[in-house]
Amino acid sequence: MAIDGTWKCVMQTPLGERKSTLALATQGGTLTGTLTGEEGNSTSVFDGTANGDDINFKASIKSPMPLTLHFTAKVSGNAISGNVSASGVGSWGFTGTRG
Repeated sequence: MAIDGTWKCVMQTPLGERKSTLALATQGGTLTGTLTGEEGNSTSVFDGTANGDDINFKASIKSPMPLTLHFTAKVSGNAISGNVSASGVGSWGFTGTRG
C-alpha cells in the first residue's frame, strides 16, 4: 500500500521542532509501525488504522516528557502531513517525506 515505508518527519511542537522517523506497515485496514525520535528512543505505534491514504494511530513517548501522541495524517505520494495531539498539551502539525 502507498502508506508502507519509512518516513522522515518534523513536528512543530510547543517545545520547538522535533524530528523523528516513522516506519509504517499496513495489512488490510490495520496500521502498525515504530516511531523513533532523533535521540534514538523508539516506541511502537498502536491503535493504528488506514483507510485509503488516511491514517490514524497513537504512540506513547517518554521524552521530552511522558505523553501519548495521537496522529492523524494523509499520505500523498512520497509526502505525509497531518496533525498530532496530546491530551493536556495541545496539538501541532507535522510533515514528512518517504526515505
